[in-house]
Amino acid sequence: MPETSFQGQAVDTARPASAAYLVIGIPGSGKSSVSAALARRFPLGAHIEGDHLQELIVAGGRLPSPEADLEADRQLLLRARNAAVLARSFHAAGVVPVIDDVVVRRAHLDFYLEHLKDLPLRLIVLAPSAEVVARRVAERDKVLADDWSFLDAALRAELGGRGTWFDTSRMTLEETVDAVVTEG
Repeated sequence: MPETSFQGQAVDTARPASAAYLVIGIPGSGKSSVSAALARRFPLGAHIEGDHLQELIVAGGRLPSPEADLEADRQLLLRARNAAVLARSFHAAGVVPVIDDVVVRRAHLDFYLEHLKDLPLRLIVLAPSAEVVARRVAERDKVLADDWSFLDAALRAELGGRGTWFDTSRMTLEETVDAVVTEG
């Protein structure tokens, strides 16, 4: 059996990853599917899913809701900071990080951008029509506790003009990833 030594093994590479991606949109916009497929396009790619980071809080976790909840907001920023920490680590190791998260408010996006500064970041906004999102949410196994359709209006009002936007209403997953690689 070959001998393996971790002593002196470098984790980070001389060449960091060529890019980092932040894929945002409302629930049902296709963030997780697109991000996972996009990460698979690179020789080394990592999909960092905001929802999974939230699930690491096993006691006292609070999800965002339409009502004001300062603790839920704090945990949302904690999840964003943790996603950024992972993205920086993967990037330094030559792995293209692809973060996906529900981001619809300017302050939330600015928090992400501050924690991802100095990375070759590509901001991708998935914005299919509200009707398409409603259909997708109804067809999937993941059940949302509330009707989050109002987030579409917030996304468009607060983040319009930021990043590269894709109306994926009539695009397949592969077409979307192709467009992101080409234009994003």
